[in-house]
Amino acid sequence: MNHEGLILEAAERPELVDNEGPHRAAVEAVIAAVNCGELRVANPPADGAGDWTINGWVQRAINLYFRVAKMAPIEAGDLAWYDKIPPRQDHAERGLRAVPSALVRYGSFVEPGAVLMPSFVNIGAYVGTGTMVDTWATVGSCAQIGRDVHLSGGVGIGGVLEPPGARPVIIEDGCFIGSRAIVVEGVHVGAEAVLGAGVVLTASTPIIDVRGETEVVRRGSVPPRAVVVPGTRPKPFPAGEYLLPCALIIGERSASTDRKTSLNSALRDHGLGA
Repeated sequence: MNHEGLILEAAERPELVDNEGPHRAAVEAVIAAVNCGELRVANPPADGAGDWTINGWVQRAINLYFRVAKMAPIEAGDLAWYDKIPPRQDHAERGLRAVPSALVRYGSFVEPGAVLMPSFVNIGAYVGTGTMVDTWATVGSCAQIGRDVHLSGGVGIGGVLEPPGARPVIIEDGCFIGSRAIVVEGVHVGAEAVLGAGVVLTASTPIIDVRGETEVVRRGSVPPRAVVVPGTRPKPFPAGEYLLPCALIIGERSASTDRKTSLNSALRDHGLGA
């Protein structure tokens, strides 16, 4: 039986991984493959068109790994932790710039050429080359971050492990994600999109395209090259009318705003920069 079959079988009977055997070995092999980038929780479409493929059985393997892994002391000089999943220590040999206190958990993969300021990348996540994970940004479990992305200071990218097969957050190549923005619950941000500071996107957040005469409301996805800022919209309640948060698509990234241009410059094109 292949790894996928063994994982699916163990997901139904978790006790199969409690002792040495093929099911436990399959869990360890899958996490090792995710750790080195050979296997991903989600795969982009091969031809650049269509939807991503979610590998729910890999998510199941990660969940089972928490049953397999043992609690152990983790030390770095005078600092000490006690956990099941150790941080990676192979940044130098892989050509990855990691500033002190940047943590990449075993079972996640960051391509060489990425830059990690003091930040956290959780198990199952994938981060592409050329991406900057800025100070105090977090990349949640299984999140998929493309190449040449800038996750600005304090950005929160949510994670997902259950239910297996649930879509992780996907941030495609070339995106700007502004300071303190939050993207969770499997939201998909298309290539080269710009999220302004403080944008909060959940699966239920209305993402309202206001560029035309009539608004167009979508949820769960941001189209490629869209420029998105925080907004509010009124909603009536028995106690009165209140403003609830939403996100507004106010424009499209111009051809002159390339991947090396600052987030502020991208917003200035639409009258919102400093």
